[in-house]
Amino acid sequence: MAEESETTGRDHDGEIDHPVFAALYDLIPQSLFLRTHREYLARDLSGRVLEIGVGNGAMFPYVVEGASDDLEYHAIEPDPNMRSRANRRARESGLSVDLQDARAESLPYRDDTFDVVLSGMVFCTVQDPDAALAEVARVLKPGGEFRFLEHVGTDGWRRSGQDLLNPVWEQAAGGCQLNRDTVDRFADRDEFAVAEIRRLEFGIFPVTPFVRGTLCRRREPPV
Repeated sequence: MAEESETTGRDHDGEIDHPVFAALYDLIPQSLFLRTHREYLARDLSGRVLEIGVGNGAMFPYVVEGASDDLEYHAIEPDPNMRSRANRRARESGLSVDLQDARAESLPYRDDTFDVVLSGMVFCTVQDPDAALAEVARVLKPGGEFRFLEHVGTDGWRRSGQDLLNPVWEQAAGGCQLNRDTVDRFADRDEFAVAEIRRLEFGIFPVTPFVRGTLCRRREPPV
């Protein structure tokens, strides 16, 4: 079971419940381009691992492929429609996972709990990305990894298009934001050292580009 945190992030109001989007998301074919990047997130996982915002459990088969014997997998998903699908995907893939109803901005775990935290196309949707990133840093052990794959805001005329489309997209896509400067936010956090950040020129406008990478929780705060 999840451990109650001594110091969790602040609470966030508003129920997350998008049944239509969850049903439509099931119909979206998984791009072959995503396979390589999901494998990147799931490579050599061991110890205690947390996936935030699992959605319908698309990462679970990749986790099973590379899981070590000592893997203890935890996950959160606040949308009940997605969570029910993720539970089914976990059974189908044979992954033992402790899946909790929780939000990234307020993780129900103690400080320094996890060896790795995974985020696959999540920070486009969380209501308070700064609070969520602070929570990731809090629950990671010193030296632990935060691995991510995110679509982000672009530049030039495409950015103008994202800005124009974003209000409609947010309503249709379960709160997803097209134009967040997610990677700049990640790279600026004092709690993390950047191990890798790679811009990926794939996707279809307006959901492009993607960025993947790894941040490491610092063992000591920067001077």
